[in-house]
Amino acid sequence: MANSRPMAVSRAAPRAQPARKEAAPAAESGPLQLGELSELLGYQFKRTQLRIFEDFIRCVASLQLTPAQFSVLVLLEKNPGRNQTEIASTLGILRPNFVSMLDGLESRKLCERIRSPHDRRSHQVMLTEKGHSILARAKRLVAAKHESRLNALLGDADRAALLRILDKLSAF
Repeated sequence: MANSRPMAVSRAAPRAQPARKEAAPAAESGPLQLGELSELLGYQFKRTQLRIFEDFIRCVASLQLTPAQFSVLVLLEKNPGRNQTEIASTLGILRPNFVSMLDGLESRKLCERIRSPHDRRSHQVMLTEKGHSILARAKRLVAAKHESRLNALLGDADRAALLRILDKLSAF
C-alpha cells in the first residue's frame, strides 16, 4: 500500500540569494599584457619556436614536410645506414613517435628501413631516390624563403651570436 501521509512542506523562510558580482569593467583593447611571461626564457623560446615552425611549414607546404620530418631526412642524408634508434635519439624524438614518423615517410617512399646485418633486432634507415629529391627541393625552399627571412631579421652578427647561445643552452 502506498504511504497515505502527505509530504511535509518546509515552512522555513526562503534563503536570500547571494548578490551577483558585477563584471569587471571591460579592459582596454589592444594586446594582452604578458606580465612575468615576457621575462621567462622558456616561454619566449616556445613562442618563438611556434612562429618559426609556422613559417617553415608554409615554406615547404607544397612538399608536406614538418620540421621534424625535414630534420630526419637531413640526418639520413648525412648518416646513411645509421639505425633508427640513433636518429631518434639525436633528434630527441620518443621511440613510438619516431616509428610512426618513419612509417609515414616510408609510405611516401622517402626512406626505407633495412634490417641490420650486424644486429637483426635493429633497422638501418636509408633515404630513397625520391627522398633525396624531396630533401633537395626542401633545402632550396628553406634557404630561399625561411632562412633568408630569419637572416634578414637578425643580420649576420646576431644570427651567429644566437646560434652560439642556442648551442650553449642545448648543452644545459
